[in-house]
Amino acid sequence: MTPTHFAFSSAFLLGLTGLAFHRFHLLSALLCLEGMMLSLFIALSLWTLQLDSTNFSASPMLLLAFSACEASAGLALLVATARTHGTDRLQSLNLLQC
Repeated sequence: MTPTHFAFSSAFLLGLTGLAFHRFHLLSALLCLEGMMLSLFIALSLWTLQLDSTNFSASPMLLLAFSACEASAGLALLVATARTHGTDRLQSLNLLQC
């Protein structure tokens, strides 16, 4: 395993464990998701550069576009949750209520 592969794998796993074990606020969960997407973007970009192929050159940009859409939807949900519930704590949210 190369050091760059280890770095991006550990960055992704760090975001995943942060998402799994540190779910107190919605903002921290969104930041963990964003870190995971950024590590995937950089790893996919380096992978396409190492292959020297133009077949996969659009893949990192597509992933970046999807992560931007995910971030904007997450921030919209964060604002809506903060307005309706007054906080972004995930334990105060009840999925059974509308």
